[in-house]
Amino acid sequence: MTLDEPADLETKGWQALSSTPQAATEFYERVLDHTVVMLLPGGTVLDDRAAVVASMSGRPWSSYELQDLRVTEPARGTALVTYGAVARRDGAPAYSALMSSLYVLREDGWKLAFHQQTPR
Repeated sequence: MTLDEPADLETKGWQALSSTPQAATEFYERVLDHTVVMLLPGGTVLDDRAAVVASMSGRPWSSYELQDLRVTEPARGTALVTYGAVARRDGAPAYSALMSSLYVLREDGWKLAFHQQTPR
């Protein structure tokens, strides 16, 4: 397993979130770790795996751009993916945030254990 894989998963997550709600929920059902925490704008904290998967079924993004995507390995078997994102939905203002996602390497591949969005 390489550190390219978590970056690829992050990109594929955005592709899923920009296609259909079903594709997004199926993707995150596969990729989320058994224990997951998401810190989202407005003080939203999701730490129930089923609630996180359900939250992925919203209206798809119509476009997105990932900026300065980086991957570091804070400890063996972990990968921290950081980047900026600008995403748009038809008829809504652009959403711009700094993102961080922490992946852990499990027997069946990299799994997303933590994600945080900081609006900018």
